[in-house]
Amino acid sequence: MALDSGGHRRAKLAIATAAAAGVALVLALDLGGHHASAVARSPQQQPPRPNVLVIETDDQTQASMPEMPNTEQLVGGQGTTFANNFVNYSLCCPSRATFLTGQYAHNTGVRDNQPPNGGFDKLNSSNTLPLWLQGAGYYTGLIGKYLNGYEAHKADPGGPLIPPGWSEFHGSTVTYDYYGYQLNEGGVLNTYGSLQDNPDNPPDPAVYSTDVYTAKAVDFINRRAPSSQPFFLWLTYLAPHGGGPNPPGGNHCEGTAKPALRDLHANDSTPLPQPPSFNEADVSDKPPSIRSRNLSDADLADIARFYRCRLSSLRAEDAGVKQLIDALSASGELDNTLVVFTSDNGFMHGEHRVKSGKVVPYEESIRVPLLIRGPGFRGGKTVRDLSINADLAPTIVEAAGAQPGLTMDGRSLQGLAGNPGRERGRELSIEAGGYTGVRTARYTYIEYTGGQNDGFRELYDLQTDPFELQNVASDPAYAAVRSALAARLANVRNCSGDTCRLLPGLRVKLRKRRGPHGCARRPVKARVKGTDRASVVQAEFIVNGKHFATDRRRPFLRKLPYGKLKRKRHSTVRLLVDLLDGRQMTIDQHVRACR
Repeated sequence: MALDSGGHRRAKLAIATAAAAGVALVLALDLGGHHASAVARSPQQQPPRPNVLVIETDDQTQASMPEMPNTEQLVGGQGTTFANNFVNYSLCCPSRATFLTGQYAHNTGVRDNQPPNGGFDKLNSSNTLPLWLQGAGYYTGLIGKYLNGYEAHKADPGGPLIPPGWSEFHGSTVTYDYYGYQLNEGGVLNTYGSLQDNPDNPPDPAVYSTDVYTAKAVDFINRRAPSSQPFFLWLTYLAPHGGGPNPPGGNHCEGTAKPALRDLHANDSTPLPQPPSFNEADVSDKPPSIRSRNLSDADLADIARFYRCRLSSLRAEDAGVKQLIDALSASGELDNTLVVFTSDNGFMHGEHRVKSGKVVPYEESIRVPLLIRGPGFRGGKTVRDLSINADLAPTIVEAAGAQPGLTMDGRSLQGLAGNPGRERGRELSIEAGGYTGVRTARYTYIEYTGGQNDGFRELYDLQTDPFELQNVASDPAYAAVRSALAARLANVRNCSGDTCRLLPGLRVKLRKRRGPHGCARRPVKARVKGTDRASVVQAEFIVNGKHFATDRRRPFLRKLPYGKLKRKRHSTVRLLVDLLDGRQMTIDQHVRACR
């Protein structure tokens, strides 16, 4: 009796599940006798827990995703694309700590890449996602960059440190070189290429880090997929982060990302985007740290060069995503694998006179790609509600049936993927050293403390000013909005758990006369109710997916078009509500008209 690898794993899991439950078991053969599956006679047979593959890039903007067609098609096109996804703290180590815990930086305590306020040692590594998954029976693996500062532990007296929670570890101990780097692999330091930069010797294409990491990940999948034990793999590429060594033949990509040699000049003719915020003409309304910046002609040339090299470096990662999807498909495990693609933070390319970098509260820095495919994330859908990197751990925990060891600040994304038109009225915490802020569907509001920006505030109306050109924090017309956002910031600044996930207190009240069997006689009226109704500034009324009215005045009450209500089954009455602070919320109610 022959089994393919996917059937082998499913049969073993069903046998084990049945044995644990004490239920009867039979083996079912297809007519050809080539495949077998274990069938447990149980009232509610549970599907096998999914594998989890998280692919994370470094410093990638959401705007660069068109450079990755394989990723868009094979992950987003077959799953769910989160179009408005952000990071809480747009810096490598704080962002990765949030991924590992589901907590905002003000709760992880990791607020920088180095001590005393950040780095690997600042995180409590004894209570993180891989440990929770191991507790749920998962085999866990890490390939690539870990947390900044981990590299120092390669010289520990007891040998190179392997952080808790990893069944298999291939973590970089010499990180920021695309050729000539070092990995701690199971306690052994392995060097790929030469650790001594020599511009006279061309890099060895065989050790290009993106390709090596991809090959290791494919090998991991090939080895682990046949097992009945589900796996979790965190693959963390270096690109498009800057790194060495400089390529042969000049300084084409000096000071920035290093594409694979085959892609070195792939984007030489790609024009640098210059939105209205690029080298912003008037920054008098920006904080002092921005007002003091000026971009020279040499800076502008560097920005264009950096941009093109960074785009070219994504090509190897995109090819790697295809190899990983192909490996999962060949193993029979693709449909039962949660594939997550994201980045740890965004990056600036001259917007608002910021030549390069991150850790600023502007869209290019805090907005990152997020695409998920697999169980619960299918169909090529796009979600426009807000999401954040603190949501990834809760999403994986829910998929795996794991038990988190701490209180997470994010929320799982399965519900949004199942109802992509829904808006939950979210507010997100945006923070970094020197500022705290809140991001809603319409506004970004920032308050600065300490240093040259102390006491400064920024407020951007992204509906009318998507490029963040006009800081309206001092505009009297936005005084009420600013006060409302300051109240929301007061909530998220030190929030934890449930207080980070507060939603507006709103509901739909249907006024109707009851008919037989619970139907509604005419007229039927819908009204916004709830503790936060005083903050509502607009309500859009939708019946069975079709808009029929918009109200911008209280009491936000409308008579429903009775003829459009279904009589044999329930109609969905949806209100899309805008609040003064820029939060958006959809509220559904159901009603059936009488015959």
